[in-house]
Amino acid sequence: MAEPRIVRAAAVQIAPDLDRPENTLERVLNAVADAAGKGARFVVFPETFVPYYPYFSFVSPPAMQGAEHLRLYAHAVVVPGPVTEAVSAAARRHGMVIVLGVNERDHGTLYNAQLIFDADGSLALKRRKITPTYHERMIWGQGDGAGLAVVDTAVGRVGALACWEHYNPLARYCLMAQHEEIHAAQFPGSLVGQVFADQMEVTIRHHALEAACFVVNATGWLSEDQIAKACPEEGLRGAMRGGCFTAIVSPEGRLLAEPLRAGEGLVIADMDLALVTKRKRMMDSVGHYARPELLSLNHDARPALPVTTTPPATNRLPATTRSSDHGQPAPDRFDRPVAGLPGSGPSGARPSDRAADQRAAILRSPAG
Repeated sequence: MAEPRIVRAAAVQIAPDLDRPENTLERVLNAVADAAGKGARFVVFPETFVPYYPYFSFVSPPAMQGAEHLRLYAHAVVVPGPVTEAVSAAARRHGMVIVLGVNERDHGTLYNAQLIFDADGSLALKRRKITPTYHERMIWGQGDGAGLAVVDTAVGRVGALACWEHYNPLARYCLMAQHEEIHAAQFPGSLVGQVFADQMEVTIRHHALEAACFVVNATGWLSEDQIAKACPEEGLRGAMRGGCFTAIVSPEGRLLAEPLRAGEGLVIADMDLALVTKRKRMMDSVGHYARPELLSLNHDARPALPVTTTPPATNRLPATTRSSDHGQPAPDRFDRPVAGLPGSGPSGARPSDRAADQRAAILRSPAG
């Protein structure tokens, strides 16, 4: 019989530092140390917690968002960079798997990114929210299918989605099909009102049941003073209250500890990973309960690159000898395989095949 696998998890509900965004990282590191002191080996922080979720975008018209949007650019996280180095060191020091939400800056675009740090400090996954929700589309770019991945970590197979990605059943199924054991869910908190928290509870408990996995959900929190500063118009401040439901759910859909609906704190619970098999014995959505010959998912896991290159002419230097703008050899992108996709020998397809696939689809369509 396999050895019992018990993992203590912590879901963190705290406020960012809206006045001094550079100090939000310190709050993360303090919470990590607090959770470690309580025996946690897996910890989840709220959506885009560093430096802060762009609450302004929900209550301000686009014409008024310029200054705040640029301020977010100024404090956003570059991956890798000082923020990831600090969190990596904390994960390694405490032997903890950390899931952190950040506003990632990649040159001229911001992304809603989820970072999973393994217990040895390595960055196991960086993924970007595939479709920002409603007001968020003014703030962030779109992610791609490369981030819809489940990774092996010191505590088990971990996947993550942000906020209303949980309302995309195909995105959830993609993680389920990769045999997710622990799911990290992240929401902004202090938004929309009580209905947001009610919907969130239904959503995360349903995913736990359907995926037969544990769900560790973290939401942010804003004090009344922070709400007043972020939303000068008093009549709109109700839109920045409520919406908090920090919780840990078992594969049987059961809440393992009292959820945190207001204020700051940690939700701590022990996850017995034997419950994953117990649930799947009855209903495995991607195994004996699936009908792939009737219903299946097509997942394009290739990174969406703005430029793809074809093999250079023979009179040019190989791509690997040219320097990139970061002083490192430029990647040989035209010859990089992607596992599981046809087109580049037995191992996968070239990224440049994406455009060809799209053209072929147009030619095959009735309209063509």
